[in-house]
Amino acid sequence: MKIARMRWWHIADILPIEEELFGDQRWSASMFWNELATGHHYVVAQDQDGAILGYAGLAVTPPEESWVQNIGVRKAAQRHGIGRILLENLLAEARWHSTDKTLLEVAVDNGPAQKLYAKYGFEVVGVRKGYYQPGNVDALVMLRENTREDLPENSPTEMREDQR
Repeated sequence: MKIARMRWWHIADILPIEEELFGDQRWSASMFWNELATGHHYVVAQDQDGAILGYAGLAVTPPEESWVQNIGVRKAAQRHGIGRILLENLLAEARWHSTDKTLLEVAVDNGPAQKLYAKYGFEVVGVRKGYYQPGNVDALVMLRENTREDLPENSPTEMREDQR
């Protein structure tokens, strides 16, 4: 598996994953275009043939905070550590930008994601009622304090494969 910076041409391959995972609460192509246009950190996980297995994004507003925008892994590729690797990439990027904390929103009914985030030190700090539309699903707001330990010398997407 390879982690690479997301480019505009990846959006068409990401949209079916969004549909599979999030149904009517999925992001649109224009939402991804906007994320890339504003310079947010987005990566894709690809198999040896270049097929996209998952993707993740981070918005950084140093020095205070960074926000996990999304993490998605194709259902057939779940439970193989891809989400963990994507999250680690985002957290390394947040550390590289020296942000104090990383936050995210996660659906209250997404137990597996909540469990993953808790393993990385995220704690629930609030609830956004009816956050995910049109399903009117509540979101938990989770926060993690970032440490200054192990700051990468390079941006995580610039690291060689053997450094990951």
